[in-house]
Amino acid sequence: MKNWEIIDNKLCKTFVFKDFTAAMSWMVRAGFMIEKLNHHPEWTNVYNKIEVKLTTHDAGNRVTDKDYELAAALDQL
Repeated sequence: MKNWEIIDNKLCKTFVFKDFTAAMSWMVRAGFMIEKLNHHPEWTNVYNKIEVKLTTHDAGNRVTDKDYELAAALDQL
């Protein structure tokens, strides 16, 4: 995992892409993987940037192994 940081009890990273199309393509691919893991992030997209925030709501909004697993998977996309 590269460039992830804990901010306000969330594991956070901003992904930057070449353009909007590349960012949206990544989000669609990530969406299928996220659904399989059944662990859904908080994320926003503005043009070529996607900000991802991970926390486990079922664990009292703490960062857990599920968040680290999803973060590693997102890094590999």
